[in-house]
Amino acid sequence: MSHAELDSPEPPSGGEPAAAPRKRPKPGERRVQILQALATMLEQPGAERITTAALAARLEVSEAALYRHFASKAQMFEGLIEFIEQSVFTLINQIAERDPAGQAQAGRIVTMLIQFAEKNPGMTRVMVGDALVFENERLQQRMNQFFDKVEASLKQCLRATAAGETATPTVDAQVQASVLTAFIVGRLQRFARSGFKRVPSEHLEASLARIL
Repeated sequence: MSHAELDSPEPPSGGEPAAAPRKRPKPGERRVQILQALATMLEQPGAERITTAALAARLEVSEAALYRHFASKAQMFEGLIEFIEQSVFTLINQIAERDPAGQAQAGRIVTMLIQFAEKNPGMTRVMVGDALVFENERLQQRMNQFFDKVEASLKQCLRATAAGETATPTVDAQVQASVLTAFIVGRLQRFARSGFKRVPSEHLEASLARIL
């Protein structure tokens, strides 16, 4: 992105024809550009707290330009969290509709989430809270709720298996869903804190076979 996208074109000099002015991005497009830039900056291993000044510099715009699309940096992180929620829970619903409830379905949900994190390292830092340490407390609370919903989805699909094997299917499904959720969080934390060197999918199939 260059300043030419934001400023008026220079008047033509001499007899050369004027170049067609570049179109300014629409408000929705600029919002996406800001979120993409934030996610990319979060992908840098060992990245410090990201400031709006650094984000504006990366986009070659003023900080005021950022605040025309987001009221605060917290809203920018909320935009990333919304992307995570929509992506993951849409896929969970698709898995639930396609596959019968049970341990295999739970395994596919865990695998999907691990793969999503591996493909989106910047988002992983948001999911495990590393990128939210110095930000608004409500952001971390929202990510906590995200994993609570993941655990509830796992519990729901595991209850069917437990019903035929134990006298306390609800309790057993809750325990197993809790263990799987802790496994996901642990793999994501290791991925983020290793500078994205230890991929979360490492020995994933064998690990799930042990848990399930």
